[in-house]
Amino acid sequence: MSELLVSGGQVLLPDLSVERADVLLDRDRGEIVDVGDVSGGDDELDAGGGLVIPGLVNAHTHVAMTLLRGYADDKPLDAWLQEDIWPVEAELTAEDVRAGATLGLVEMLKSGTTALNDMYFFMPEVVDAVEESGMRARLGYGSITVGRDDDAAREEMRDGLAFAREYDGAADGRIRTAFMPHSLTTVGEAYYREFVPEAREAGVPIHLHANETTDEVDPIVDEHGVRPLKYAADMGLLESEDYLAHGVHLDDGEVDLLAERSAGVVHCPASNMKLASGMAPVQDLLDAGVPVGLGTDGAASNNDLDMFDEMRDAAMLGKLAADDASAVDAETVVEMATRGSAEILGFDSGRIEPDANADLAVIDLDAPHLTPAHDLVSHLVYAARGSDVRHTVADGQVLMRNREVTVFDEQGVRERASERAQALVERTE
Repeated sequence: MSELLVSGGQVLLPDLSVERADVLLDRDRGEIVDVGDVSGGDDELDAGGGLVIPGLVNAHTHVAMTLLRGYADDKPLDAWLQEDIWPVEAELTAEDVRAGATLGLVEMLKSGTTALNDMYFFMPEVVDAVEESGMRARLGYGSITVGRDDDAAREEMRDGLAFAREYDGAADGRIRTAFMPHSLTTVGEAYYREFVPEAREAGVPIHLHANETTDEVDPIVDEHGVRPLKYAADMGLLESEDYLAHGVHLDDGEVDLLAERSAGVVHCPASNMKLASGMAPVQDLLDAGVPVGLGTDGAASNNDLDMFDEMRDAAMLGKLAADDASAVDAETVVEMATRGSAEILGFDSGRIEPDANADLAVIDLDAPHLTPAHDLVSHLVYAARGSDVRHTVADGQVLMRNREVTVFDEQGVRERASERAQALVERTE
């Protein structure tokens, strides 16, 4: 057995208390062996002066959209998509997606993220990038049927299911898949009714965007006479393993429906604010017992993949939405970004205790903005930055040591992504 000792630091325990402890990892099984006054290990990772936390879990993103960071800003969602994003995405190649995905994975590794959920195109390229990164991921092809004839629309949905079936369990089990129709307004009802049963038969969860803006709510109410999530449930969606992104415009009945079915919601506060989509009722969801995770969305609408930024945004926006300074508190947000997101994605991560996945990050506390250390959980949400991460470990493997990513040539990744992004824009214009 090959073991890694993360030594000399303070550790964020599952009850969110902080204790001085070492963490012993089994690198062969990718699991935590012990936490406390332990010794041993074939290798050692110095956490002195730092805080060891569970690896952060980005539960909704489009990782290759790093290529479009800063390409189109300051527009509402529909105009942003139709005038800027969809036209340039129509020119994407597999090589573009590989370059953009790799850049996004480097960015996440450097900010303590060890697992992600990704919906995009050319997904085999994302599989290869994630496998190389050593990270954990749930991946799916984002199927869209609007603007396609029936044959092309059905092929689009078949492609999504085929990807989910073929790649589930890739990278020695670090990669899981889901069936990912894009949204309730970009995929027609007939295709949901045909392909949701096939997804159930394949045994994969379903992930989609829902209730992100009023423009995703009103057309469904007008056409079908019911709220979007009732419409979704009637088509066989919202089972306990399913999860939706955004959930900004939910009424009380939809919150109750999610709670009854134990379907998850991934909150994306930065994207929701930037696109002026609205404020999700996060505290209401939590109070109802709905599983809630946290995601960055894509770097074109955020514009970074730093989950520390996302935690701060979630806490701040949650208080505004609830009109209550005690709502969506720091401990709750840390849970959302770790265990909450991990459970929604089906990963045994998000906590530092024996037998859990060996996914963690070490935060360097030696910084003016983290001084004094009255409350380290508060600091994680309100003061820490992705650049404070010293080490990142996933599946028991050191993926970043002392700020140096060990699994990619960071400079080469940045150069390739810049070249591909420039060529992509030139092709579009």
